[in-house]
Amino acid sequence: MDIIIRTATINDAEKVAKIKIEGWQTAYRGIIDDEFLDNMNLNEEIEKRKNNIENGVDIIVAELNNEVIGFCLYRNYIKEPESYPNANCEISSLYVKSSLKRNGIGTELMQHVIQKLQNQGKTQMILGCLKENYPSRAFYEKMGGKVLKIEKLSFGNKEYEEVIYEYDISKM
Repeated sequence: MDIIIRTATINDAEKVAKIKIEGWQTAYRGIIDDEFLDNMNLNEEIEKRKNNIENGVDIIVAELNNEVIGFCLYRNYIKEPESYPNANCEISSLYVKSSLKRNGIGTELMQHVIQKLQNQGKTQMILGCLKENYPSRAFYEKMGGKVLKIEKLSFGNKEYEEVIYEYDISKM
């Protein structure tokens, strides 16, 4: 596969939003309530991604044959630094079209982001994943993530557990 990794543009917002929703509806079926998953709003998600891109949030996309097939949203800072005093960067979203998973696309996206963060002098990265999302957890662990802690978060009216992984990217 000849995958191109590039910075997302405003024209990618809808494609990124669709990949995220499809990713949630596939990966989280049976974990998160169907009602929540079935009512994810594409227009709201598009607006979030446009807002991210317009405000300089770092999003890269994976492209195959001129089609966006995955993306990664990351930060060269921590959204909640008081919760993670040792971390100085994070990946907050990493999604690949379900039909193309297990082809190395997620690995390429993650390695690209880690390289960018290393180039900025970052050393400790965090990433969260729903505890019951075992396929993704296996991937994050294979990529070098160590469980830092488990936190609670909620979607809709239900609480879930999220595993927070820590990566020592200074040694990768």
